[in-house]
Amino acid sequence: SDHMENIYGYLMKYTNLVTGWQYRFFVLNNDAGLLEYFVNEQSRHLKPRGTLQLAGAVISPSDEDSHTFTVNAASGEQYKLRATDAKERQHWVSRLQICTQHHTEAIGKNNPPLKSRSFSLASQGSANSPGVQRRPSQNAVSFFNVGHHRLPAGKRVPIMQPDHLVDVREMMSQAEGQQRDLIRSIECLPVSGHLTSLDQDLLMLKATSMATMNCLNDCFHILQLQHASQQKGSLPAGTTISWLEPKISLANHFKNGAAQNFPAEINKPASVTEEQSIAEPCELTREPEEINPDEELEDICDDKEDDLGAVEEQRSVILHLLSQLKLGMDLTRVVLPTFILEKRSLLEMYADFMSHPDLFIAITNGTTPEERMIRFVEYYLTSFHEGRKGAIAKKPYNPIIGETFHCSWRMPKSDVAADAGGNFPAHSPSEQVNLPKDVEGQAELDYYTVKFVAEQVSHHPPVSGFYAECVERKMCVNAHVWTKSKFLGMSIGVTMVGEGILSLLEHGEEYTFSLPCAYARSILTVPWVELGGKVNINCAKTGYSASINFHTKPFYGGKLHRVTGEVKQNATNTVVCRVQGEWNSVLEFTYSNGETKYVDLTKLTVTRKRVRPLEKQGPFESRRLWQHVTESLRDGDIDKATEHKRALEERQRNEERLRAETETPWCTKYFLKDGDGWVYHKPLWKTVSAAQTQQTDTN
Repeated sequence: SDHMENIYGYLMKYTNLVTGWQYRFFVLNNDAGLLEYFVNEQSRHLKPRGTLQLAGAVISPSDEDSHTFTVNAASGEQYKLRATDAKERQHWVSRLQICTQHHTEAIGKNNPPLKSRSFSLASQGSANSPGVQRRPSQNAVSFFNVGHHRLPAGKRVPIMQPDHLVDVREMMSQAEGQQRDLIRSIECLPVSGHLTSLDQDLLMLKATSMATMNCLNDCFHILQLQHASQQKGSLPAGTTISWLEPKISLANHFKNGAAQNFPAEINKPASVTEEQSIAEPCELTREPEEINPDEELEDICDDKEDDLGAVEEQRSVILHLLSQLKLGMDLTRVVLPTFILEKRSLLEMYADFMSHPDLFIAITNGTTPEERMIRFVEYYLTSFHEGRKGAIAKKPYNPIIGETFHCSWRMPKSDVAADAGGNFPAHSPSEQVNLPKDVEGQAELDYYTVKFVAEQVSHHPPVSGFYAECVERKMCVNAHVWTKSKFLGMSIGVTMVGEGILSLLEHGEEYTFSLPCAYARSILTVPWVELGGKVNINCAKTGYSASINFHTKPFYGGKLHRVTGEVKQNATNTVVCRVQGEWNSVLEFTYSNGETKYVDLTKLTVTRKRVRPLEKQGPFESRRLWQHVTESLRDGDIDKATEHKRALEERQRNEERLRAETETPWCTKYFLKDGDGWVYHKPLWKTVSAAQTQQTDTN
């Protein structure tokens, strides 16, 4: 090909967090199928500093910017490179892809087809391969015993006899057992020394054997479907088809260096006491608890997730994990490695979206429906920045069913914006409603209190409910979210299924809203978070709505974290406000009167939430529940964190199994099922409605 020429030049190469990016001189050797690099052009005649075999490699332009791309070799090694501009990146990417394709195809031509090669998962190991036993060679047909059988003359031959599938299934079971033995042998190797469980070749062997078994499972499933289709109508009544068991569990392959069949007690660290591992009786903890905000103290915890050290150290485990996932695969039941976790529960992350309570309370101070809708959009768009802890994409803990999180914020009344003219009273006389007795006296305080509660109401599917209220301003928000995670290749997508409702009781208005999708990008290098999708906000009473688009970065060019939106009056289809900018940087609001306002999210004051001390929290409150995992992560002890996390998950599985055996339904604590959603058991609109009714009866 005309494009198969050797090219060379300077590129920036990412080394590590300490060294960062460095200029290196790269040479593409098309004849040998190698990508080599040197310190500089003058040292080109010396031995290369690094070499990648391109056969079987994947060349991927990065979605971080228009200059960066990665070369992922079949060995698991990766180069993260950056060109001077988009044109130069495209030149390198196209030449590398051509060379990769040429040498990958050459390998296929130079190797005999599968049917003429020996087929045994453990037959070709070298003398020093761990746990590998040589077996007589078998070809694929004899191994699976699905060749044509001679039958007596005169008998009608069905397309496929049922016993053939039984034979295949038996062979599949044997192969799966051999594959599990191979994985166990590799994982029992030490983590240091000449041959370790993290050896790149052994990791590749684990990944390819897993992929092979999954592929064979899929093929067998297709055979079963075809057989069922062919036999439909001729099967005796009551006959059922036995399907394959679920594919090999991913969770059992993430823990290098230890066999997985040990009793839980052996793997349990000394600090995980029996008291921590045994579930407390449901009936003792299911009664709703009234949290006194005066018991809560200002939070001093500040776990910014900017440390990538553990991720860099465990890169081989990430490679191993990714090699077992398929595009579009649901990650809900996949147990992820502990070192990618951030030090808080998902329930607490939802609370952190409320870190600007002044903007939240100011919504109800708008004097017109238009202003209130615009204020809600402003609050909504400023909530995501603080919801993320740092620039690194890490995953919060998956909440345990029944887990709860409580907190509150105190906001000085002088810090809450009134109407545009600054003369909107806190309560107009005509709207004044006597508050319930349990909150009497709060009106005299010089601050507003926003209370928050969240609960994990379902485990499969994973559904969280959360509720926040400001009694003094008679406003509350209720939401439920079902998180659905999918593997997208070099990124992970999380869809937030559910709905929230903001109630402004002073105005009798309800605002329905949804949440955008979230993406963890560049998960092999420096993972970062991106939001994407369209969100709608509607108020049926006033006829105002908002449409907000979170834009994912295009393949070439474009900005990161871009968001656009507009607020309109539905009856006249008039746009009253437009917004554009970045959801984690600066937002620009343009109003119908021509005025423009800029909001710099990095300079907004963050109000610290107030949380009860651990000793006053219940056993199922997030921070107390996960305290040992969090402490271990802070200390950098990943192994201990993993064991504490495993103990919690095992406890949850045991409880779920017990409920299934006794047919005992799960009882939630704070949220009640309402159609397809979940509603807080004691929402403010019920309290205010009861107070209004009582006041009317008194008059």
